[in-house]
Amino acid sequence: MALILQLETASTNCSVSLSWEGELLASKEHNSPSFSHSEQLHLFIKDVVEEAGKTLQQLDAISVSKGPGSYTGLRIGVSAAKGLCYALGIPLISTRTLKGMALQKNIKKGVILPMLDARRMEVYVAVFDASHKELEPARAQIITPDAFSEYAEKGPVYLIGSGAIKCKEVLKHPNLHFDDTVIPSSVSICKEVYEKFKSESFEDVAYFEPYYLKDFILQTKS
Repeated sequence: MALILQLETASTNCSVSLSWEGELLASKEHNSPSFSHSEQLHLFIKDVVEEAGKTLQQLDAISVSKGPGSYTGLRIGVSAAKGLCYALGIPLISTRTLKGMALQKNIKKGVILPMLDARRMEVYVAVFDASHKELEPARAQIITPDAFSEYAEKGPVYLIGSGAIKCKEVLKHPNLHFDDTVIPSSVSICKEVYEKFKSESFEDVAYFEPYYLKDFILQTKS
């Protein structure tokens, strides 16, 4: 049995959900370019737990997205998750931001490239097959006209997420399909988190840090 609180703060979307044995019980999220995570995250946690008729003391674990993504967003999410784990004496589970995005896309063949907008003509990207198995881990990549051509020559390639916008301006191969509506969300990772809980794939609460991929660049609210 596992009641797990899930946090996703790697992007502009502040997302909190609660799951029971891999099934979603309640969720709340707000996608805003103003990065209001610091004001909303703990309120969302309170609302989600109450909506499900549970208490924090009933939680068996907490999961948090480890990135890549916004430095500030990741710090806020990880700090909240670690603080709750310490206070409640429960384990911490980490999830991959890009894997959570890939899980939102179901395809029959080809590959899925979840990507987040980085600096200039750069994205954070990973590659997954149709069964959501990771083929290439997360990396920072500069978008050039021949980017991802090794996959496009073999079949359909689905570029999803905020990084797909800048790719659409440069990449013209007919096998490339773009969907910029997919955003990181805690709702998509319920089953994956539960599997990690069952296998006791826990993080060291004292030493766990987000996976930034790149050096910190200050982001201010607009």
